Amino acid sequence: MRKCNDWPVSVCSWSLKQDVNKLAESMEKLDIGYVNLAVRPALQEGGSKFLEAVTEQNWTISSTMIDFPYEDYSTLDSIKKTGGIGPDKSWEENHELALGAITVTAQLGAKYILMHAGFIDHTQPEYAKKFYDRVRLLADAAAEKNVKFLMETGQETAEELKHFLEEMDHPALRVNFDPANMILYDKGNPLEAVKVLAPWIRHIHIKDAVRTKTPGTWGLEVPWGEGEVNTDAFLSTLNKIGFNGALAIEREAGDDRFGDIKKAAEKLSAFKG
Repeated sequence: MRKCNDWPVSVCSWSLKQDVNKLAESMEKLDIGYVNLAVRPALQEGGSKFLEAVTEQNWTISSTMIDFPYEDYSTLDSIKKTGGIGPDKSWEENHELALGAITVTAQLGAKYILMHAGFIDHTQPEYAKKFYDRVRLLADAAAEKNVKFLMETGQETAEELKHFLEEMDHPALRVNFDPANMILYDKGNPLEAVKVLAPWIRHIHIKDAVRTKTPGTWGLEVPWGEGEVNTDAFLSTLNKIGFNGALAIEREAGDDRFGDIKKAAEKLSAFKG
């Protein structure tokens, strides 16, 4: 199965937008045996059949992923208001989904579950306390299942996330590092950010992007190697920080996701550094 140096190459299941059997066919064509698995289908109608189909595959799950129904990524402002576990309106449902996803992660034998937890905002003390409490609640639940809860990077700078993680000081709370998100949200240089967050990083998303020229708006996601991540330098930096997890290719834009993922996988396999 495909590797990049000693790192297993994984693929984000939601990038291909396929059911389990078609996803398995795509992964075989890509020579990828690891999957970053979206597990919300396991918590909806037909969930038992979804899980049965997953367990029939000869996959290693590099991490699971849970997203939430009310998240609106249309603008930076809309996702700040609706993203993750911060909004009170959706907290009850999102809490149940997150707990269910943690249970499914443990059932599947996976070590990690990742999510966009939402925005850290220390300018509003009441909100900040609530956010800390909710993250701790989920991290505690993950720890009980011997699972680690990975926060996705992007919404804040690396220094802000580091401050949060140091204050939380929770053994089950770690990071999924997405270099493109640092660019898409315009929150810093991924090469510097990965060094800042190195002690907490357990899983990587392989994704590239171009920074916005209009502050307050999204950057543009592009195929791996065509943006501003500086991909070879990024992979070399992972070597330097001693990263030893999986590299999960994520593609959330474009008209040929399979083709873009295939090219990314080939570039990863060819990397020597």
